[in-house]
Parts: sequence; structure tokens; C-alpha cells
Amino acid sequence: MDIYKIQMVDLKRQYLKIKQEIDLAIQQVFDSTAFINGPEVKRFSQDLAQYLDVPYVVTCANGTDALQVASMVFTNVINPRSAVNRRGQYSKTIVKRGASIGANVTIICGNDIGEFAFLGAGVVITKDVTPYSLIVGNPARQIGWMSEYGHRLSFDKSGFAFCPESNEKYELKNGLVKKL
Repeated sequence: MDIYKIQMVDLKRQYLKIKQEIDLAIQQVFDSTAFINGPEVKRFSQDLAQYLDVPYVVTCANGTDALQVASMVFTNVINPRSAVNRRGQYSKTIVKRGASIGANVTIICGNDIGEFAFLGAGVVITKDVTPYSLIVGNPARQIGWMSEYGHRLSFDKSGFAFCPESNEKYELKNGLVKKL
């Protein structure tokens, strides 16, 4: 019977070697008060992408975002094949501020999600999603509009709606919604 030696890792000792550098980096983020895509976060994203030899990485603004990302699928190429290396063909997908993405959503690469869009569980996104859109089904389809507080908006004949929670006013004009 062969006996194999297993290398043990002393994480505390490894951490202590770089503790000062880590503490300084964390302090820089705190000092800038730009926690979501501030300069340090952007630099970290770029460094991580370079280290991983990929053009982009998905960064998370907070713990809630990290939990959301765990239950979503972002594709990275249009025509993936396991035997074909397409690293040079990765497509960028942007999810804008405030978008809500339900469980098991699949976003086909190259399609952007607008601010405060609301994607229901299980949708498959195959085209860009406009801000404040309410998207459901597979294939995905828009069935309405949502407020920044997550309430369905009902527009009057003049194209105006109010969020029932915040009382903020929204306008629907030329197929797009904006908060006034």
C-alpha cells in the first residue's frame, strides 16, 4: 500500500505575512467611501480578470449581491463548445444599479439589464432589458413596469404612475419609463 504525504497549509501564518497589505487595502476602500465600483473595487476587478486571464469578472457590491449571483447563470459566449477554446470571444453583459434578478435566471451574453428592471424566477434573457421593466416567462417577455421599491406601476392615460410605497412619480413615454 502506498502512503502519500499531504501538504498541510497554515492559513494563519500565510495571512500574517500579508496582513499589513490587506489592512491597508481595506482602509483605502473605507476612506474612499466608494464601496460599490469605487476605484479600489474597479482596480481589484481588473487585477482579478488579468490574473484569471479573462476579459471581465462579475464583482459583487455586497453580501446580498453575492447571494444573488450564486443562483443566476451568465453565459460568456454565444456558441459554446467544450472542445473549442473561445476565450477571445467573451461577451460583456452589464447589470445596472437596482436590477432585481430572480432565482435560476439565465442571461445570454451581450444582453444588458437596465436600472431597476425586475426579472422573474426562471426567465431566459435573450435581448436587452429596458429600465424598470417587469420580465417573466420562458421565453422572457415584458408584462409591465416596476418602481424602485418593487411595486408594479399602473400608468394613467397621461402616462404617469405613482409608487404606492414611496409615492415617487414615474413617466412612461415612447416605451420607456423614467422616475421624475
